Amino acid sequence: MESVGFKEWSLVCDALGRGTQSVILRKGGIAEGRGGFSFRHREFFLFPTFFHEQIAEVRIAAADIPAPGSTIAIRWYARVERAVRINSLTIAEALAPLHILSPEVARERFGYKGDGLNVAFVRVFEISPVWVLQNERRFSGCCSWVGLPPLPEVRVRAALNDSAQTKLRAQFDQIVSSS
Repeated sequence: MESVGFKEWSLVCDALGRGTQSVILRKGGIAEGRGGFSFRHREFFLFPTFFHEQIAEVRIAAADIPAPGSTIAIRWYARVERAVRINSLTIAEALAPLHILSPEVARERFGYKGDGLNVAFVRVFEISPVWVLQNERRFSGCCSWVGLPPLPEVRVRAALNDSAQTKLRAQFDQIVSSS
Protein backbone atom coordinates (compact mmCIF):
# COMPACT_ATOMS: atom_id res chain seq x y z
CA MET A 1 0.00 0.00 0.00
CA GLU A 2 1.29 3.39 -0.99
CA SER A 3 1.53 5.79 1.95
CA VAL A 4 -0.27 8.71 0.33
CA GLY A 5 -3.49 10.40 1.40
CA PHE A 6 -6.25 11.84 -0.76
CA LYS A 7 -7.91 14.79 0.98
CA GLU A 8 -11.70 14.68 0.83
CA TRP A 9 -14.56 15.92 2.97
CA SER A 10 -15.03 13.76 6.04
CA LEU A 11 -18.66 13.09 5.08
CA VAL A 12 -17.61 11.87 1.63
CA CYS A 13 -14.89 9.62 3.10
CA ASP A 14 -17.50 8.03 5.37
CA ALA A 15 -19.98 7.62 2.50
CA LEU A 16 -17.29 5.92 0.40
CA GLY A 17 -16.44 3.65 3.32
CA ARG A 18 -20.07 2.75 3.99
CA GLY A 19 -20.68 2.00 0.31
CA THR A 20 -23.22 4.80 -0.18
CA GLN A 21 -20.83 6.53 -2.60
CA SER A 22 -18.61 4.87 -5.19
CA VAL A 23 -17.22 7.78 -7.23
CA ILE A 24 -15.00 10.73 -6.45
CA LEU A 25 -15.74 13.96 -8.33
CA ARG A 26 -12.74 16.23 -8.36
CA LYS A 27 -12.19 19.70 -9.74
CA GLY A 28 -8.80 20.16 -8.09
CA GLY A 29 -7.53 22.55 -5.46
CA ILE A 30 -5.83 25.89 -5.77
CA ALA A 31 -2.44 24.30 -5.02
CA GLU A 32 -2.63 21.56 -7.69
CA GLY A 33 0.06 23.15 -9.82
CA ARG A 34 0.20 23.95 -13.53
CA GLY A 35 -0.98 20.55 -14.69
CA GLY A 36 -4.07 20.74 -12.52
CA PHE A 37 -5.59 17.76 -10.80
CA SER A 38 -5.35 14.15 -11.91
CA PHE A 39 -5.79 10.80 -10.22
CA ARG A 40 -2.04 10.26 -10.37
CA HIS A 41 -2.16 7.73 -7.56
CA ARG A 42 -4.19 4.60 -8.23
CA GLU A 43 -4.29 3.58 -4.55
CA PHE A 44 -4.51 5.89 -1.56
CA PHE A 45 -5.85 6.40 1.93
CA LEU A 46 -8.94 8.58 2.25
CA PHE A 47 -7.74 11.53 4.32
CA PRO A 48 -10.79 13.15 5.96
CA THR A 49 -10.79 16.91 5.98
CA PHE A 50 -13.14 19.54 7.30
CA PHE A 51 -11.69 22.29 5.12
CA HIS A 52 -14.51 23.81 3.02
CA GLU A 53 -16.87 21.06 4.21
CA GLN A 54 -20.48 22.15 4.46
CA ILE A 55 -23.31 19.91 5.55
CA ALA A 56 -25.72 21.72 3.24
CA GLU A 57 -23.74 20.55 0.21
CA VAL A 58 -24.48 16.84 0.55
CA ARG A 59 -27.70 14.86 0.13
CA ILE A 60 -27.52 12.89 3.40
CA ALA A 61 -28.46 13.48 7.01
CA ALA A 62 -25.31 14.23 8.94
CA ALA A 63 -26.10 14.49 12.62
CA ASP A 64 -22.87 13.11 14.09
CA ILE A 65 -20.06 15.03 12.47
CA PRO A 66 -16.84 15.04 14.42
CA ALA A 67 -15.13 18.38 14.81
CA PRO A 68 -11.62 18.80 13.45
CA GLY A 69 -9.06 18.25 16.16
CA SER A 70 -5.46 17.46 16.95
CA THR A 71 -5.64 14.01 15.37
CA ILE A 72 -6.87 12.59 12.07
CA ALA A 73 -8.46 9.14 11.94
CA ILE A 74 -7.79 7.28 8.69
CA ARG A 75 -10.39 4.52 8.31
CA TRP A 76 -10.48 3.81 4.57
CA TYR A 77 -8.20 2.86 1.70
CA ALA A 78 -9.26 3.26 -1.94
CA ARG A 79 -8.23 1.75 -5.26
CA VAL A 80 -9.14 3.50 -8.49
CA GLU A 81 -10.84 1.04 -10.83
CA ARG A 82 -11.44 3.60 -13.56
CA ALA A 83 -10.66 7.31 -13.86
CA VAL A 84 -12.08 9.52 -16.59
CA ARG A 85 -12.38 13.18 -17.47
CA ILE A 86 -15.95 14.06 -18.36
CA ASN A 87 -16.82 17.12 -20.41
CA SER A 88 -20.59 16.78 -20.36
CA LEU A 89 -22.72 18.30 -17.62
CA THR A 90 -25.45 15.76 -18.49
CA ILE A 91 -23.07 12.91 -17.66
CA ALA A 92 -21.93 14.67 -14.47
CA GLU A 93 -25.57 14.99 -13.39
CA ALA A 94 -26.31 11.35 -14.30
CA LEU A 95 -23.67 10.24 -11.76
CA ALA A 96 -25.90 11.46 -8.89
CA PRO A 97 -26.93 7.94 -7.76
CA LEU A 98 -23.25 7.15 -7.18
CA HIS A 99 -22.42 10.02 -4.77
CA ILE A 100 -23.86 12.11 -1.93
CA LEU A 101 -23.06 15.60 -3.23
CA SER A 102 -25.93 17.96 -3.89
CA PRO A 103 -26.75 18.70 -7.55
CA GLU A 104 -25.53 22.27 -7.02
CA VAL A 105 -22.10 21.11 -5.81
CA ALA A 106 -21.74 18.68 -8.71
CA ARG A 107 -22.56 21.50 -11.18
CA GLU A 108 -20.19 23.88 -9.37
CA ARG A 109 -17.35 21.37 -9.51
CA PHE A 110 -18.05 20.69 -13.18
CA GLY A 111 -17.82 24.38 -14.08
CA TYR A 112 -14.82 25.29 -11.91
CA LYS A 113 -11.88 26.47 -14.08
CA GLY A 114 -13.78 25.63 -17.27
CA ASP A 115 -16.17 22.83 -17.99
CA GLY A 116 -15.16 19.33 -17.07
CA LEU A 117 -14.65 17.07 -14.13
CA ASN A 118 -12.24 14.33 -13.12
CA VAL A 119 -14.16 11.30 -11.92
CA ALA A 120 -12.85 8.09 -10.40
CA PHE A 121 -14.80 4.94 -9.69
CA VAL A 122 -13.18 3.41 -6.62
CA ARG A 123 -13.18 0.26 -4.55
CA VAL A 124 -12.91 1.11 -0.87
CA PHE A 125 -11.52 -0.97 1.97
CA GLU A 126 -11.90 -0.50 5.69
CA ILE A 127 -8.59 -0.59 7.53
CA SER A 128 -8.23 -2.03 10.99
CA PRO A 129 -7.14 -0.77 13.38
CA VAL A 130 -8.00 2.83 12.52
CA TRP A 131 -4.78 4.72 11.69
CA VAL A 132 -4.59 7.82 13.89
CA LEU A 133 -2.20 10.59 12.86
CA GLN A 134 -1.29 13.82 14.58
CA ASN A 135 -2.75 16.72 12.62
CA GLU A 136 0.23 18.62 11.24
CA ARG A 137 0.53 21.88 9.38
CA ARG A 138 1.82 20.03 6.29
CA PHE A 139 -1.64 18.43 5.94
CA SER A 140 -3.38 21.82 5.51
CA GLY A 141 -4.01 23.82 2.37
CA CYS A 142 -5.85 23.40 -0.92
CA CYS A 143 -4.06 20.36 -2.27
CA SER A 144 -5.53 16.94 -2.97
CA TRP A 145 -2.56 14.69 -2.17
CA VAL A 146 -0.54 14.47 1.04
CA GLY A 147 2.40 12.27 1.89
CA LEU A 148 1.79 10.13 4.96
CA PRO A 149 4.22 8.53 7.39
CA PRO A 150 5.05 4.83 7.00
CA LEU A 151 1.96 2.68 7.38
CA PRO A 152 1.63 0.61 10.53
CA GLU A 153 0.47 -2.99 10.19
CA VAL A 154 -3.22 -3.02 9.26
CA ARG A 155 -5.84 -5.43 7.97
CA VAL A 156 -8.20 -4.50 5.13
CA ARG A 157 -11.77 -5.56 4.36
CA ALA A 158 -13.72 -4.52 1.27
CA ALA A 159 -16.53 -2.08 2.06
CA LEU A 160 -18.79 -3.78 -0.53
CA ASN A 161 -18.93 -7.40 -1.59
CA ASP A 162 -17.78 -8.31 -5.12
CA SER A 163 -21.32 -8.55 -6.48
CA ALA A 164 -22.35 -5.09 -5.27
CA GLN A 165 -19.07 -3.58 -6.52
CA THR A 166 -19.51 -5.16 -9.96
CA LYS A 167 -23.09 -3.86 -10.23
CA LEU A 168 -22.04 -0.31 -9.35
CA ARG A 169 -19.10 -0.48 -11.77
CA ALA A 170 -21.44 -1.51 -14.59
CA GLN A 171 -23.73 1.42 -13.75
CA PHE A 172 -20.75 3.80 -13.76
CA ASP A 173 -19.42 2.45 -17.06
CA GLN A 174 -22.83 2.83 -18.67
CA ILE A 175 -23.20 6.43 -17.51
CA VAL A 176 -19.74 7.65 -18.55
CA SER A 177 -19.82 5.90 -21.91
CA SER A 178 -23.15 7.48 -22.87
CA SER A 179 -21.52 10.61 -24.31
